[in-house]
Amino acid sequence: MPDILIPEKMQGAAVDALCSRFDVVYEPELWKEPGQLREKIKDFRALIVRNQTAVDATLISAAQQLLVIGRAGVGLDNVDVKHAEHAGMVVTFTPDQNAISVAELAIGMMLSLARMIPAADQDTKNGNWNRHRFMGMELYGKTLGIVGAGKIGYLTARRAQAFGMRIIAYDPFLSPDNILLSDLPAELVELDDLLARADIVSCHLPSTKQTQGLLNETSFRKMKGGAFFINTSRGKVVSEVGLVNVLKAGVIAGAALDVRNTEPPPAGELESLPNVILTPHIAAFTVEAQNRVTTAICEDVARVLDGLPAINAVGAALPRGKVTP
Repeated sequence: MPDILIPEKMQGAAVDALCSRFDVVYEPELWKEPGQLREKIKDFRALIVRNQTAVDATLISAAQQLLVIGRAGVGLDNVDVKHAEHAGMVVTFTPDQNAISVAELAIGMMLSLARMIPAADQDTKNGNWNRHRFMGMELYGKTLGIVGAGKIGYLTARRAQAFGMRIIAYDPFLSPDNILLSDLPAELVELDDLLARADIVSCHLPSTKQTQGLLNETSFRKMKGGAFFINTSRGKVVSEVGLVNVLKAGVIAGAALDVRNTEPPPAGELESLPNVILTPHIAAFTVEAQNRVTTAICEDVARVLDGLPAINAVGAALPRGKVTP
């Protein structure tokens, strides 16, 4: 019986270590063929994915021998966790391993928006020297609104404090005396209050039924004039149509997006706006973060196949009603 199927791009020393101990099938383009993936998964004991593979109820039902699903990353919106748990499978992920890299990109986007770095770079490369056209603003003394104050939001806020920024946060799952908020310190406020007060809004929300479309045109119109919006979390929490409308109307000064409603996205109005910075979901794509993520998920999957509990399991740390050889 084959052990581990990896249907997306994933390489490194941790993967090599898995291959030395288990029967690993690596097909980095298989995620594009759901039918073939369903047929192939039937005999495997473990599946390791990133964010491209749709690990839905149909795929899970076809995975008759599957003990563990490893998601190399923090988001679980492409994994039907409830169905997997009902089937007795372990779902494990990497909740903290890429947090530093995501926070650093958010800070980079803040600086890029505040100082118009991408536009100034392109304009200068075109042979111009328009110093007065690119009059920016300092981060010092400005208010940063963190929407979703988990580990990544916390790390982003900590780094923003080094620039002398004030921190306010919205997170319906945190209490005002939460240790992370107390450590910053940050004021916990309602979303509308945050939008009205923040000079920069940085989004760090998971994609759930409650958060999808949470930041829409109505929300954006509550922001301060001259404010910036940044999203390095999940594209579906933002209404792109609403964002385009407020940007074109001059309601806010600019936006930076690392994630989109559809990935890769079709060309649209966001791509044509001069006050928008777009990157291709690279927040976690640093050498350091990818090494940590790959190592953590490979080690957890190996633990389950060895009959040991997963370290970063979402629910049950051992498979239920199944026996590991």
